[in-house]
Amino acid sequence: MTFAAVARTAGVSNWLVYADGVREHIDKARAQQASSPARDRQPGGTASTASLRTDLELSRTEIRTLREERDKLKAALQRSLGQQLDQAATKDLVARIDELTSHNHELSTQLQQVRQDNTQLSRRLEEAEDDLAAARTSLRRMIRDESRTSGR
Repeated sequence: MTFAAVARTAGVSNWLVYADGVREHIDKARAQQASSPARDRQPGGTASTASLRTDLELSRTEIRTLREERDKLKAALQRSLGQQLDQAATKDLVARIDELTSHNHELSTQLQQVRQDNTQLSRRLEEAEDDLAAARTSLRRMIRDESRTSGR
């Protein structure tokens, strides 16, 4: 509040608001205005209890609505991420199954080759044992024949 504003509002000249008797009332009003909170200075600045309760209830309703929306969005995001993980996991599993199948085929081929090699080695071993037995028999005969001829 200023002296000029009071003069303008009252529709009087500025010298009148500075005159004795009027000036004291304006100074008193200015002091009151300065000591009161800014909210109280404005018309309609204070809220009634009913208004505050209504605002509180509206805020609670809005918070509830926002929480429900958040929960729905969170659930939708979880489903979407789950589907993405399932798809990624499925692709990885299919690749792993293909890899294991290929490795199994290689191992089967190697096993078949090792069995054939084992069969061949077993035959060669039998032949070598037969040859060894024949060589021993032949050596015994030679030793026996030699001992007969040298003993005469």
